[in-house]
Amino acid sequence: MPAFKTPGFQDRQEAAARAKSAALAMYRARPKVDEAVIAERIARRQAREAVEAEKRAAAVLAKEAAAAAKREKELQEAAALEAAAKVEAHAAAEAKASAKAQRVAERKNWTEADRKAARDARYAARKARQGRR
Repeated sequence: MPAFKTPGFQDRQEAAARAKSAALAMYRARPKVDEAVIAERIARRQAREAVEAEKRAAAVLAKEAAAAAKREKELQEAAALEAAAKVEAHAAAEAKASAKAQRVAERKNWTEADRKAARDARYAARKARQGRR
């Protein structure tokens, strides 16, 4: 068996040239692509891209519609809460006014002793508040 001979620069260059020419021969030997096939591929790709664009546009419209519906629902809920708060505030104001009117009517019927007792109670409350300081 002969000993292994390391290829020289010239040998490597010739091997590369043979490989290059073989690849070029394979490239030239392949069949040409028909223009009709290319046109059909382009048409299919454009149709596929158009369908995808329509899907994206539909998704965007659906998302916007959902967001608009959510905003509308939130506005309606806020309006309902505001109306309920107004009704509650009005009821509280009426209750306060009726209670005040009732107190005023009761005070008209107070005797001098009742007035003195109320005055003493206010004085005691004021002294108690001052004592906390």
